[in-house]
Amino acid sequence: MKWARGRTADGSVITGILAQGALHPRVALGSETSAGAPVPLEDVTLLAPVVPGKFIGLWNNFGAAAEKNGHQRPQHPLYFLKPDTALSGPDATVVLPVAAGRVVFEGELGIVIGQTCRAVTVAQAEAAILGYTCVNDFTSLDVLNADPSFPQWTRAKGFDGFGVAGPVIETEAMWRDLEIKVMVDGRERQSYSAADMILTPPQIVSLLSQDMTLNAGDLIACGTSLGARPVKTGQRIEVVIEGVGTLGVTMAAPEAQDHGAAHP
Repeated sequence: MKWARGRTADGSVITGILAQGALHPRVALGSETSAGAPVPLEDVTLLAPVVPGKFIGLWNNFGAAAEKNGHQRPQHPLYFLKPDTALSGPDATVVLPVAAGRVVFEGELGIVIGQTCRAVTVAQAEAAILGYTCVNDFTSLDVLNADPSFPQWTRAKGFDGFGVAGPVIETEAMWRDLEIKVMVDGRERQSYSAADMILTPPQIVSLLSQDMTLNAGDLIACGTSLGARPVKTGQRIEVVIEGVGTLGVTMAAPEAQDHGAAHP
């Protein structure tokens, strides 16, 4: 089952299930209760499939990258939070601020929480996962490492539009079978298997729930592996996860910013 969120021609924003070429509105994410008649997809502009209360990103969660970089395998998620204004969705225009300097893409698998959970077991955490989505966690390397006394994770990853999610939430995906790819102007630039995760999605959710309550709609980016590369203005960057979807955005210079393009 695929969940999506979109804006209709009259400006209404609806959340629902994609089926038979239409978006079938529901009263809430994960609900079975209808909220109106189906809307044909040609009449819907897809947005980020969820507006998370918490947008959590992981670092150093893939074996190949940890080995190459000489990092120890973490026993607990190493994470940061992205602000709500970082959220953008399918076909957004993401502006590269002058202050950001060198920016890289990071294609990632995203976990969407389906129910409130606190201090849950791994089995309970698995049941709390609604599904999976594509994420592009853009990062300013220049900002991140600008001050040797304090790595600036929030600032480096928190510029407007730097947390891209979508196009849907797939509830039936088997995460171990997924391959995460990033295409830059149609050329494959990153490709790795989700099965190389150090901490699995249920483990991530369980461990994070020991630190904070996770609520329905919260989004967790599982981290990236080898292959993240710098981006330039004008490029089309697509995160492709077969079985989940294709999430594309266009990079733009500040003077080309369209304030209406990066709707969450």
